[in-house]
Amino acid sequence: MKKIGLMQFSIRKSFLAITFNSCLFLMLIIGIQNSSYKNKVNFVINETIQLPLSFIIGSSFITGSILGSIFNLNFVFKKD
Repeated sequence: MKKIGLMQFSIRKSFLAITFNSCLFLMLIIGIQNSSYKNKVNFVINETIQLPLSFIIGSSFITGSILGSIFNLNFVFKKD
């Protein structure tokens, strides 16, 4: 594959990943409107305020999806 074709492919793939994850985030925000079960996230140093459990699970899924698409793009570039 040529360099220009590879760049267009990666830009298209990045745009698709950003669009898909943005739509998921909007559906997440709309979906947690009536969520009543709240929980805290314990980090190593601090803990967060009480957040809806569906927001915690959904945001971690979206973050993993974004990171997975970024790492996948890095491996495409290293095949040269």
